Amino acid sequence: MKIYRYCPLCKAELTTRQAGGRERPACACGYVQWGNPVPAAGVCVLDEGKVLWVRRAENPKKGLWSLPSGFQEWEEDIRDCARREMREETGLTVKLDGLLGVYSAFDDPRNNALLVVFLATETGGELVAGDDASEARWFPLEAPPEEIAWESHRQALADLAALVAGRRQ
Repeated sequence: MKIYRYCPLCKAELTTRQAGGRERPACACGYVQWGNPVPAAGVCVLDEGKVLWVRRAENPKKGLWSLPSGFQEWEEDIRDCARREMREETGLTVKLDGLLGVYSAFDDPRNNALLVVFLATETGGELVAGDDASEARWFPLEAPPEEIAWESHRQALADLAALVAGRRQ
């Protein structure tokens, strides 16, 4: 998390104070830098025993694999975010079938995220890597890509495997 040196509201130099049970950058004007996580959505499409993955075209984690996912935009519903990211990164449209899980993501150097992963069914489009994906490919559930970018995506994969096996973790 980037720590501000000056208050973004009144421009005074920040000090630290107790807020929410820990020391945080704060200002006499009332501003506190909370460092909340950024919401993100991911999509897990399982079709005939295969899961759709995308290879990251940009840093961080360029060249590694992830579920189609991305950060939620201001005033965007998290479900719309999931559908948008899927369309941008894979060219596919999907119907969201439910929630796979919600995961804390601490391994992105840009910020911490709260990742909401949806189960989905493909409804249209043509599979083509786009936006910040250099490749989009189906992998068998039991043989995912070896180089998965994010721990939260590995956790979602484990939850999906448990769900398919009939036992939710």
